[in-house]
Formats: sequence, C-alpha cells, structure tokens
Amino acid sequence: MAAYGLYTHIASNKFRSMLLLGGLFLLVYVMVFAGALLAEVALNSNRPFDAYITLAGRDLVKAFPLATIGAAAWIVIAYFFHQKIIDAVTGGHDVKRKEQPRLYNLLENLCVSRGIPMPKLKIVDSPALNAFATGLNRSQYAISVTTGLMKALNDREMEAVLGHELTHIRNGDVQLLVIAVVIAGVIGFFAELFFRIFFNSGMRFGGGSSRSSSSSDGDKKGGGAFAIVLLAIALIGLAWGLSLVVRFALSRSRELLADAGSVELTKDPDAMISALRKIEGRGELPGATSAVMEMCIDNPREGFADLFATHPSVDSRVKALVRYAGGHDPGPLPLPGGDAQTGHDGPQSVDPSPDARPEPSHTGPWGSSPQPTPSPAGSILGPWGRR
Repeated sequence: MAAYGLYTHIASNKFRSMLLLGGLFLLVYVMVFAGALLAEVALNSNRPFDAYITLAGRDLVKAFPLATIGAAAWIVIAYFFHQKIIDAVTGGHDVKRKEQPRLYNLLENLCVSRGIPMPKLKIVDSPALNAFATGLNRSQYAISVTTGLMKALNDREMEAVLGHELTHIRNGDVQLLVIAVVIAGVIGFFAELFFRIFFNSGMRFGGGSSRSSSSSDGDKKGGGAFAIVLLAIALIGLAWGLSLVVRFALSRSRELLADAGSVELTKDPDAMISALRKIEGRGELPGATSAVMEMCIDNPREGFADLFATHPSVDSRVKALVRYAGGHDPGPLPLPGGDAQTGHDGPQSVDPSPDARPEPSHTGPWGSSPQPTPSPAGSILGPWGRR
C-alpha cells in the first residue's frame, strides 16, 4: 500500500500493522516446523527425507495451539510492558512541568495548538543527542529526550524535535515499529533456542544406529537426515532474516515524513534543519539495543555498506527539507563548548527574538521563504491543518 502524504501514511501503517501481526504468527509456525524437523532427526537419524517431512507436519499440527498461545502471550507482554523494558534499558523516567518547565511547556503548546493528546514526557540521563517516541495506545504514548539534547538545542530546535516525535505518534509509526520489534524478538529467541539445542546435542547423521540395514541404505537415510537439517537451518535463517528486513525497511521512509510533519506543526523548517545538524553523529545511546536506536530521531549505527542503516542520512533529510520546505542548510554545526556529545555548558532556554528569524514571504504550510518546490508526492499537509 503506497503512501504519498501524511494521511495515506497513517492508513498505510495501519494496514502494514495488520500484515505484520499476521506475519508474526506465520513466521512462528515456520519456526515450529523447523524445530519439529530437528527434533525428528534427533530422535532417529535413519529415516528417509519424506518421512521426516510427514512426521514434522504432524508435530506442527499438534503444536499449533501451543504456538498460537505462545505468540499471543508474547504480544500481550509487549503491549503492557514494552515501555518498562525500554525505560530499564535507557534509564528513562517520567517528568512533570515542575521538574522540566521548559520542555514540558514546549510539548504542551504543540499539543494544544493542534488538539493532540499530551503524551508522557520522559528524560534520559545521557550526554547523547537524541529523542524517541514509544507507546501502543493513547494512554501509553511517551516522548523521551536525553539531557544532552536539552543542553544542545535552543527552544526553536527543541520544538522541532518534539514535533518530529509527535508526528511519529500521530502517524502510527511508533505502533508499527514496536510490533516489528516484537516479531524480531520472538523469532530471534526461537532461532537461538533451536540452534543451541541442536548443536549442543551432538547428533550424528548416518546409518550406524540401525544394524539391520545395509550400508547403502544407511548412507541414503543418513543423507536424508542431513538434508532435513539443512532445510531446517534454512527455514530458521529465512524467518530470522525476514524479521530483521521488516525492521530495517520500516524506519527509512517514516523519518522523512516525520520531519515534514514537524515543519507542518512548527512552520519553521530552519529549526528542524539546525536540530538535525546538531544531532548528526552525536546520538549514540550507550548500552541501548538496536531496537531502541531504531526508534530514535537519528541512529548513527550503520551496517555493511549502509545496507542495514535504519535511518536516511542527515544530509538526505536536510536536502528534502531545503527542497520541499524552503529551508536553509547551514552545513555541519559544531556545538558550543566544543564537546561533540554534551554540547555547551547550559541550556539555551531563551528563544531568539522574532526579529532574528527570517521573514516568510508566503503563508504556505511551511512558513518559510523562498516558495518551496512542489513535492512530486503531492501536498504533505497533515491531520492538524493550519494555524
């Protein structure tokens, strides 16, 4: 289902969420079948190939209810406890207006101006420059911001980052990514379990255990067991690989639309651009899992030849904002104080005066001059409308 704007992106995410849930159960059944193949080989390594397939199929039918219940239980656990798990990994904690008035007011103003329910606000004590949104429903939604980001960004830039994370919540990106993480988690768990059981069992293939069989029959049956093991390993690897591909594929496009949604909220593309430039390369959260980093506004971790990078590069995101939102790229920005992680010594809590901002020459949704180039995807107006 193609997505050409914020509205269709939301609908596409809901559709893909349903597919992912169905895919989770399908991959679990594939894993169970692969495990049944390995179990039958472990019990008797002197059967022909087709006998193993038949027996594993019967095992799958017997295990079907348990596999379904197990996958459903995994989803329930993720639904209710994923935020606590993320907080345990990152050290995030809830804050109120009294503890963080600057940040709380910025988020509240954005929500009130567009009629968006106020998510929880969390602070992560880390010098990294990053932020992320979590939650599966309105009562769970939360935006986490690092202390390093609070120190490095001024009010305009922080507002842009908060708008970016609010857009992820509004677009359904957060729910989609949590579901994808659940899929990868359950598949990874069973893959590791099967491999550990299999390789620690020390099973051998061949006709040695059947003395009445001829040497040629034993070799033939042993070869069938070896082929079954290869098939099982291939199925487990395929399921695990598909779960990872889903996670990697989700993050790239959603970041560009979240940037656009932030600009639509704040009418300030330059603030989004300068925030990205300050965050660039400084977002690594020590001790955070890859799943947590995929939720962040920027993920500096990259895979082989950038094939497994979960986010578009900051350069490509900035170019999109310059082209379609009429923003201005200042280029890579050093942080005050010369520290690439912690930024300057204190928060820049005073917003620049209106006179210091460039005067817009039009009243379009992006609110910045010059007139932006029309996007080939059409209008990117979101569900909030205009101020």
